[in-house]
Amino acid sequence: MVESAGGGPGDGAAEVLDRPLPDGVRRRVVQIVSDGFGGLTVGELPAQLRQYARFAPNRRAKFAGNAMAAALETDPLFRQRIGEKFRETQPELSGALDSGSPPPAADPLDVAAAAYVLRPTGWVKLVTAAGEEAQRADAERADEESRAELERLREELAHAREHTRTETERLRTELESAKKEAESLHRKLRAALSDVKRGEAALRKIQGEIETVRAEGQTQVSAAEVESRRLKGRLGEVEAALEATRRAAREGRSVEDMRVRLLLDTVLDAAQGLRRELALPPVSVRPAETVDAVEPGRMTPKDIAARALSENDPAILDQLLALPQAHLVVDGYNVTKTGYPQMPLEKQRLRLLGQLSQLAAQTGAEVTCVFDGAELAAPVLLAPPRGVRVLFSKPGVTADELIRQLVRAEPPGRPVIVASTDREVADGVAKAGARPVASAMLLKRLS
Repeated sequence: MVESAGGGPGDGAAEVLDRPLPDGVRRRVVQIVSDGFGGLTVGELPAQLRQYARFAPNRRAKFAGNAMAAALETDPLFRQRIGEKFRETQPELSGALDSGSPPPAADPLDVAAAAYVLRPTGWVKLVTAAGEEAQRADAERADEESRAELERLREELAHAREHTRTETERLRTELESAKKEAESLHRKLRAALSDVKRGEAALRKIQGEIETVRAEGQTQVSAAEVESRRLKGRLGEVEAALEATRRAAREGRSVEDMRVRLLLDTVLDAAQGLRRELALPPVSVRPAETVDAVEPGRMTPKDIAARALSENDPAILDQLLALPQAHLVVDGYNVTKTGYPQMPLEKQRLRLLGQLSQLAAQTGAEVTCVFDGAELAAPVLLAPPRGVRVLFSKPGVTADELIRQLVRAEPPGRPVIVASTDREVADGVAKAGARPVASAMLLKRLS
């Protein structure tokens, strides 16, 4: 037994540690208990440690460290059993401690932890010496770090001084350059003022010449009025001829447009690969097809109106998501509280996100789901499903405002669809160029 081997009541067992166990020694003690823990039966363990019997050694040391240290200190029988297991795994160190001469090359923390468990004569001195050694090592390490930090700060100060000197020289050079430029601008300004004065004199001379020309012009106006009345008659004849010419030109232009369209159709027929890439239907227009009429079997405008989709038809949403680069933004809680309000918020989120992931996989559209972060008591831990971006609004920002920010962030012309029954949200995103759809329509599509 441990007590008879080197820790009997007459020697080390009577010693008492008058200070807290050093942290480094305590960690080694907990590791020794954790390693010997697995070799004991449940009945041999103290009651407070039996719940950790099936834990792995690392998890046991992590979650039951305080409990194991307390049991080792207060339960001599448990300490004796742990000591026996330690003697089996570390016979050399145990024997050295029992003989009172620990190995010189051994780690002081390991020696102190073993002495704390085995309790040989003088174990308190070993534990105290290990704590002092650890404190001395920490102080030396802190001193080294302080010296390194001081050296780094000195280097930064020297660099800052050099940078300040260089920057001062640069600013001084720029100031000299600015002074020279200002002097040059002053000279140009004086020259410009001289030019203005010369221009004013020239203007006065021109005004006198204009008065002379105006008098001559009055005489010429009288003669021109006579000529004007003569030309008006001639103008009526020319306008009639011009109108006839324009009608002929319009008819000729219409024929030329048809010919150009036929040439364009020829080019499009030759570019089959481009037409498939752009999904353009073949164009084949002939002059006779420009006449407005209903051909046999064709639908009239009335027939087409009868086949229009209802405003709440989920097929409209499919058509919108089929647009190139479509982006669907979903007002999360607005949709879930419309479709299944009786469920807890967590299950509402999981159900909606799972359905949106399937929709994204089917349509290939970009999908963003926005939830109001104000209703969260703690951060939500969830992995967004594939194809769906999940966002929560920041404190002080509503989900409605976050949705409007997302819409404003998109470039003009990109198709953005916002699913929300909130009238204010729908009106706001519509002004920003997005297409609002009701939450009920999205729920129909998802179901």
